[in-house]
Amino acid sequence: MAELPKVLVREEIAEAGIDLLRSKFDVDVDQDSDLASIIGNYEAIVIRSATKMTADLIEAGTRLKVIGRAGVGVDNVDVPAATKRGIVVANAPESNIVSAAEHTVGLLLALARNIPQAHAALVEGRWERSKWGGVEVAEKTLGVLGFGRIGQQVARRALGLQMRVIAYDPFVSAERFKDLGVESGTVDEVLARSDFLTLHLPANDETRRMINAEAIAKMRDGVRLVNAARGDLIDDDALIAALESGKVAGAAIDVFSPEPYSGPLLQAKNIVVTPHLAASTDEAQDRAGVIVAEQVAAALEGGLVSNAVNIPTVGADDLKVLGAFVPLAASLGRLALDLAGGEPHKIELEYYGELANYDTRLLTVAALNGAFAGRTDQPVNYVNAPVIAAERGIEVVENKRSTSRDFTNLIAVAAGDMRVAGTTIGRENRQWLVSALGFEVEIELAEPMVLLRYDDVPGVVGKVGTIFGDAEVNIANMAVSRTNDGTKALMAITIDGSVPASVVERLATSFDEVWVTGTNPA
Repeated sequence: MAELPKVLVREEIAEAGIDLLRSKFDVDVDQDSDLASIIGNYEAIVIRSATKMTADLIEAGTRLKVIGRAGVGVDNVDVPAATKRGIVVANAPESNIVSAAEHTVGLLLALARNIPQAHAALVEGRWERSKWGGVEVAEKTLGVLGFGRIGQQVARRALGLQMRVIAYDPFVSAERFKDLGVESGTVDEVLARSDFLTLHLPANDETRRMINAEAIAKMRDGVRLVNAARGDLIDDDALIAALESGKVAGAAIDVFSPEPYSGPLLQAKNIVVTPHLAASTDEAQDRAGVIVAEQVAAALEGGLVSNAVNIPTVGADDLKVLGAFVPLAASLGRLALDLAGGEPHKIELEYYGELANYDTRLLTVAALNGAFAGRTDQPVNYVNAPVIAAERGIEVVENKRSTSRDFTNLIAVAAGDMRVAGTTIGRENRQWLVSALGFEVEIELAEPMVLLRYDDVPGVVGKVGTIFGDAEVNIANMAVSRTNDGTKALMAITIDGSVPASVVERLATSFDEVWVTGTNPA
């Protein structure tokens, strides 16, 4: 009889998850032994947040095939090191949606009715009915910044409380808003119209400190703010000042930067705080344990690992051909979304040449992964990217053609009206952009990239060179293409480092259409 794969459960998970694993594998529950000395005995390990799977530990796990993280994030796992070793890293991203949404609504109601303050006063012997009366939420407007899975669940519950809901998310279709009975608005519209405002945005360069003094000034006087998403979405100093002035009537905060937090927000009288509890329910924790056990079992049995964050399940023969095009598909997906500027109703993938003979779903999810990464309220991987598209009402279409006019293999990605195409070149499979915005252009794909569309007149190349030169920015590559009639031209530029804001401003004054992709201006 063949020896069963060994699984190490390093941290506490639901008993149902352990039972599932024990029904299939040889399972050890060991939270105390020196991990580095025993990790080499196991094909799989199940962890939560306390165990740090460093590159050294992963290297010591010579038999490891899967790392299961019973929770949402994988910050405590060196995913690149695991990927290099061919180890699947899987988590349980769906486990906390309900808990996070319910905690958000709980904070909102506690904030509206001053429940924590009234409780504290009463247990201290003060009967203060008139002081802590609060306000109703019915018929008030709830603004939701970030309308992903959790934001949508919060909106559903708010509608049940007879609130009006307006939300912002550039990557959710108008049809999805309509289906949920929620009004879509810009950031400024949400800020200006909200009686209550809840945050459900990802943390990236565009959203960090998004709720700052300028944003708060656009809000209604007496607005109430809830944040159970990410601590660094808020400028703490600006919020404290607004709480003191009364511009913000109250805030309910579950997440902080950094954590654990002991700063001045805790001293504000009109604030409700909890220590990052949004996902800390028995049900969420149990659900995470069962989900991750299912993922570990699938990985060890050769099944579909639906929550893999690094390696999709692909046949070895297909991977030999498709593997070189996965990074290209991801880059083209990101470029297409950068050019579209959000709110695509359809993302269309086209495969030409030999690629058309293969199962290209891997390339499609790679393109979606590149398109959505950093733009949603959740980690994106090669498996959940199609689900994210579906949740946002974005149609994903694949087309295949067995021949390509100029290239052996070609991938094209269109987001709305913005279409880009590329291929790989050389033994190193360098990513090459061959078409963008209706122009044929040949330049190596790199970040950041600047694209300019303009009237084809003399002196443009020199003008652009001067703008970058004045800012002491080195142009790495440049390619120029023009229409057949010579009236319009496209210039594609890659540079060393980031694009200074001053350069973007000068380009915008000189050209009608300017795109900066892959990074935020410095």
